[in-house]
Amino acid sequence: MNFRVAVIGAGPSGLYAAAALLSSGEPVSVEVLDRLPAPYGLVRYGVAPDHVKMKSVIRVLQKPFDPADVEFLGGVRIGDGGIPLDELRTHVHAVVHATGSSVDRDLGVPGEDLAGSYGSGEFVSWYCGHPDFTGLDPALDHPGVAVVGAGNVALDVARVLAKAPDEMAATDVPGPVLDALRGSAVRDVHVLVRRGPQHVRFTPAELRQIGDLADAQVVVHDDGLLAAGVEEPDDRRQKQNLAMLTDWAARPLGGARRRIHLRFLRSPVRLLGADGRVSGIVVERTALDASGRVVGTGEEQTLDVGLVVRAIGYAGEPIPGLPFDEATGTVPNEGGRVVRDGVPVPGAYVTGWIKRGPTGVIGTNKGDAQETVAALLADLPTLPAPAHPEPEALRDALAAHGIRPVDWTSWLRLDAEEVRRGGLRGAERVKVAELAEMLDAAHGATTTP
Repeated sequence: MNFRVAVIGAGPSGLYAAAALLSSGEPVSVEVLDRLPAPYGLVRYGVAPDHVKMKSVIRVLQKPFDPADVEFLGGVRIGDGGIPLDELRTHVHAVVHATGSSVDRDLGVPGEDLAGSYGSGEFVSWYCGHPDFTGLDPALDHPGVAVVGAGNVALDVARVLAKAPDEMAATDVPGPVLDALRGSAVRDVHVLVRRGPQHVRFTPAELRQIGDLADAQVVVHDDGLLAAGVEEPDDRRQKQNLAMLTDWAARPLGGARRRIHLRFLRSPVRLLGADGRVSGIVVERTALDASGRVVGTGEEQTLDVGLVVRAIGYAGEPIPGLPFDEATGTVPNEGGRVVRDGVPVPGAYVTGWIKRGPTGVIGTNKGDAQETVAALLADLPTLPAPAHPEPEALRDALAAHGIRPVDWTSWLRLDAEEVRRGGLRGAERVKVAELAEMLDAAHGATTTP
């Protein structure tokens, strides 16, 4: 008997799950569905354009699409505006949900709803060419920007804003985004970190990149901690970070066009506004109490900024028809099996961030997916057979809902169009970001640069 499995989400977690299913040796055919016309999810829309090495994981992620027993169906919504989940279930034995965590967490401070205040998810999606965010159009007409966060995403945002446009032109950044960066008035990017320099958990490679920019200097504001000497951390990566930060803190100011200010022991208190738009951010100096908790000191400082990006984490969104834990932002599960009130939901599985929360790196999804797939394969013999198992039946159902899916061949047309546009700019590729243009290119319509 041939089993049919639908994987919802063509990002790393979903594609690792597809690969695990195909390598299992079981008679399984897989449909990978995604609401966007392009695969690769977070790698395509969450990894900064200039992280070429990190994007190379795409060569691994695309391998499941080589065999004939896996199919990509892009441009397919599940639920509102698409095919209902219950209807999808009538075509497959099991569904693996790999939809990630896409909601930006809030700071919870006054003024956060002002224009010019963004979550890193939407801001990163904008400069990565996600079709949902092409209209974001952040105003880069003010010299100051604040980025709140102590992780790699915060450094990504700071680096992209401080990088010379000519450096960005060699990446896959969409044309309108590159135009915005060329016209940017940003000169000072303030990265606000609640803890001290000895506590940061940036990866050393990511931290090093902001020190290697062609026309930007890193300025360390640490209240003199590094000059006075701090206890060396045990963690190897933190040691490397501390060595870099100590070196930068001792450097005199140079003549670079832009500066990235690393402001340690600072936490946002409120955003200031003028005419409904961000005009500044008030930060409070922090300290660590005896238990190592961050506490405010009451000492405040106002930074002149016109844009604030919070990079403090993400949360998942509920999936209609499945249970959801609001506290963790995940679907309750046991080893990837979705559970409702402690009882497994037959044929329903999760992997990736919607399973475990927004933690880990891209490679973390591989082991996570293998665990989920092992549970699914163990359950397959006991799962009810779908009412419409014929391969063409799902295509017919999508057509009945007015959906013309982007299959793998169609995606390769879009891929080729991006490579063509890249050649015109001297880059490996330039992303097509507008949804209508993506679909035109995928389905073979005439395209323009």
